[in-house]
Amino acid sequence: MPTLEPLLIQPFSHMQLRVARHTNDLKIIIAFYTELVGLQNLGSFSDHDGYNGVFLGYENKDWHLEFTESSEPPSHSSDEDDLLVFYTDSDEEFNKSIARFEEKGLKAIPAKNPYWNLHGKQFLDPDGFAIIITKKRS
Repeated sequence: MPTLEPLLIQPFSHMQLRVARHTNDLKIIIAFYTELVGLQNLGSFSDHDGYNGVFLGYENKDWHLEFTESSEPPSHSSDEDDLLVFYTDSDEEFNKSIARFEEKGLKAIPAKNPYWNLHGKQFLDPDGFAIIITKKRS
């Protein structure tokens, strides 16, 4: 593997983050991330070169998630340390969020990293990828 030497670069004046992932069932992923996690549907596209997709996040933020589906099934896996972590603003918001999962019959599962078991709850999304719901730490 090549060695990466430290680079002296000028930072970008602005950068946006998009995390993209392919799925087998766009409808169930949209429901999970909007109804349970609480993200907003920021937009979608249909049949763009054989792909359908959706952008989920919050208005006026510099990040969002993109989920796509096509006739080709995804070929990926995650390990127990690959997480999406969602920080709530308060104990009340955290408790409401966890209650939404429990009302749908989803149970928290232990996280590999003990930190997350102390400070949050881990759930699996419909594709089997782990997410953490936690409280923003001061």
